[in-house]
Amino acid sequence: MAVPEPDPSSLFDWPIVTEEDEQAIVGVLRRGDMSRKGTTIEFEEAWGKYLGTTHNLGYCNGTAALMAAMWAVGLRRGDEMIAPSYSYWATALQCLNLGATAVFADIDPETLNIDPDDVERRITERTKAITVVHISGYPCDMDRIMAIADRHGLKVIEDNSHAHGALHKGRLTGSIGHVGAMSMMTRKSFSIGEAGMLSTNDRSIWERAIAFGHYARQAESETDPELSRYAGMPLGGFKFRMCQWSSAMGLVQLKHYPRRMAEIDRAMNRFWDQLEGLPGLRAHRPPKGSGLTKGGWYYPVGIYDADALGGLPIEKYIEAVRAEGSPAKPGMTRPMHLHPVFQDADVYGDGKPTSIAFTDRDVRQGAGALPVTERMPGRVVTVPYFKHDDADAIARHADAYRKVIEHADELGDGR
Repeated sequence: MAVPEPDPSSLFDWPIVTEEDEQAIVGVLRRGDMSRKGTTIEFEEAWGKYLGTTHNLGYCNGTAALMAAMWAVGLRRGDEMIAPSYSYWATALQCLNLGATAVFADIDPETLNIDPDDVERRITERTKAITVVHISGYPCDMDRIMAIADRHGLKVIEDNSHAHGALHKGRLTGSIGHVGAMSMMTRKSFSIGEAGMLSTNDRSIWERAIAFGHYARQAESETDPELSRYAGMPLGGFKFRMCQWSSAMGLVQLKHYPRRMAEIDRAMNRFWDQLEGLPGLRAHRPPKGSGLTKGGWYYPVGIYDADALGGLPIEKYIEAVRAEGSPAKPGMTRPMHLHPVFQDADVYGDGKPTSIAFTDRDVRQGAGALPVTERMPGRVVTVPYFKHDDADAIARHADAYRKVIEHADELGDGR
């Protein structure tokens, strides 16, 4: 067995919580500030300085931040939003609550990110926004995405939930599109409990987001007289504010995040460097010199090629790696476009699927619609997510992956 003994929990445990975090949270508790806004505003300002965005808004979770971003960029009944099907459901599902619908675009098999060419092919007169996800921290091709959006007069929402601290040619992801929205829940690379953030350099988007779910912030923040008329009640009927326990923890975590993120980056690259050039498993990371980085590497995966290992099914490869003592599991669930919620669920009793309740055309996509996305569940495997650059421990886990590759012919092809 390559990893004969359990690793120290610190190798994988996250977030790193110290007495400094605890005291910050206790301070909020003792002040009775859990549902107020002062600490949250302080955290928003600190986050904006880090990210490079002028307007930031704390949320109860990333799902709420993404829904607010969709509304704030103008997504309404009958509109279409282009998004990847390979992502967590919160990237796209909320648009149905706005009466809009998701049109899914295929992904690039190397980056696993949305394919700009397929995005452009799917734009219609109903399209209002493009939502991109930097999958597992790998930055999307934002140059091409923004150029497409500019040509067609569309807004770009960055779902930055996987990519805190990732760089795209010198700019942090989440600050490049018209608006970024992200989860900061436990286990994300920037983790402060159940929380989210919306970030933008467009004041009008920020003001609309406030009007939609932050009724307590309207009077002090809004300059648009049309929005100011509704101060006191959120236009969406939602209460989206961030709990100030999370805000207080965020202020502490942000001080240490660049250093901790850099260690994760060193550790993950150390792991993949030891497997470089072996057949069957390719690192999901940007090429050296590309100007792209993966930030905190949330949810690291590799791309599996069964043919390069004599047809060994991914399930058998994963089983063998686990037998060597290293964590591995399938890295992709069923694509969203094939899920019944997007196919036939009538959530609100409209008499037809909610995904097409307010459109005059059927935009549902069945099997075969996204060929790259649909073949990836058998080609993506999660790998150990190291939080510390422990060279000896990383070498043991890399050896587990290498050992299975070198002995693949002994495992059979499972046919």
